Amino acid sequence: MSQGNVQFRSMKSGLPILALVAATVVATSAVVVPVVSTAQSPSAKPAPQLVAGLPDFTRLVEQVGPGVVSVEAEIGNPRTANNAQAPDEQEIPEIFRRFFGPGFPGMPGMPGPQGGPRGVSQGTGFIISEDGYVLTNHHVVDGAGEIRITLSDRRELTAKLVGSDEQSDVALLKVAASDLPALRIGDSDKLKPGQWVVAIGSPFGLDHSVTAGIVSAVGRANPYANQRYVPFIQTDVAINRGNSGGPLLDTRGQVVGINSQIFSNSGGYMGVSFAIPIGTAMSAVNQLKATGRVQRGMVGVNLQEVSPDIARAANLPDTRGALVAGVQPDGPGEKAGIRRGDVIRSVDGRQVNASSEVPPIIGAMAPGSRVTLGVLRDGRERDIAVTLAPLDESAAGGTPSFEEPQRGTAPSASSNPLGLVGQDLDADDRRQIGLEPEEGVGIARVQGLAAREAGIRPGDVVLAVGSTTVGSVAALDRALAKVKGGDAVMLLVRRGNGTQYVAVTPRVDGEEE
Repeated sequence: MSQGNVQFRSMKSGLPILALVAATVVATSAVVVPVVSTAQSPSAKPAPQLVAGLPDFTRLVEQVGPGVVSVEAEIGNPRTANNAQAPDEQEIPEIFRRFFGPGFPGMPGMPGPQGGPRGVSQGTGFIISEDGYVLTNHHVVDGAGEIRITLSDRRELTAKLVGSDEQSDVALLKVAASDLPALRIGDSDKLKPGQWVVAIGSPFGLDHSVTAGIVSAVGRANPYANQRYVPFIQTDVAINRGNSGGPLLDTRGQVVGINSQIFSNSGGYMGVSFAIPIGTAMSAVNQLKATGRVQRGMVGVNLQEVSPDIARAANLPDTRGALVAGVQPDGPGEKAGIRRGDVIRSVDGRQVNASSEVPPIIGAMAPGSRVTLGVLRDGRERDIAVTLAPLDESAAGGTPSFEEPQRGTAPSASSNPLGLVGQDLDADDRRQIGLEPEEGVGIARVQGLAAREAGIRPGDVVLAVGSTTVGSVAALDRALAKVKGGDAVMLLVRRGNGTQYVAVTPRVDGEEE
């Protein structure tokens, strides 16, 4: 029996118990009343108000509500959508689910109201200009053949898709109407945790539902969706399927975000909701109006967090900043002098605490913009000016497996303190991975416990030990031979399409492997 069923039955069984208690009180009232103390009797003097200043959102909703609309999009071919086989429940991610409206294809066990077609996506939007521009989520209208919006006065209008951007999850619509009730745009950069916020939307098709809560955090990264350029606003506002694209409002009735995602094990609200900052959204809107697409700036570097182990291995003062794990050849970063192993500590004077903070800052800038990066290198701070290029999302080629090597020299036993059994790469291997000549050593086996615990595994390619590039098994062994037990060492590792530093601390002599 599932926990959900147990809870449901408990709620059901509670009804007759309450009814029985009520009946008992009525039947024995003549006995009970005489023994009730005066302290339990209603007092002539009202109790003092213990909680004051609670917000009343009625005026806000009355003024803002007319600017919120319902969005309905016909996705693809309805016949195809109806005949498509829904994936198994286990195949659907249980975190950061999109809130497509009722009946969206691929959501088993969630039929639409009145048996609506499975090719229909329902969400929310809001009017941003009197002449008919409407903002919603990209995922609400992605692949739509026809889009309709319903105004608060029940008018239905056909909307044209001006443009949408998957990375920011923003879509701009246009309807042929005028004198519409547009919402005011606020400043999402001024939001702070603890502030009250309000959401208006159409959860499960229930138009103009109002929920409220507080900002839980700002600048949240989302590791579960491909949206590196959105510093999400986290709230505890109740958000469910159908709220997608609706406004997140401050207490002045200004839009500060677009409700986009939830964290959920069940597909429903669990107290953790995410919104796209309106500043990020409006940056996309301006480009969509001008060109129909969104362009972002790019430095051309791969970044990762600075863990305590990496900070110790690289002799960094703390874990603040973004570690450069790779530099794109001929990219803006390489041309400006950015190197692997640099730690970006600021962008145009704005402090960087984590690597996830850099992509939204850079991505919000147009290609051709000039930015100053504060970089920590060899213990010294320096400023490097970079001219941004247009973002290129094209992926590099895959990586071969070295567990059963097809080329190069066959691996032998480990000859280094980390127990890494390497294998030399040939020209075809390096070309497939996208490496420079004489760069990289394949890992065939991992015999050392410390390396396994750090996450090194067969199939990885070690590009460097610390700042020393390695291109052969012999070079890898020589570089690792200098490592002493108990001292952390930085390995630059290529896995798949990604490159990152891994800190490994070899065992001290006498410790059990």
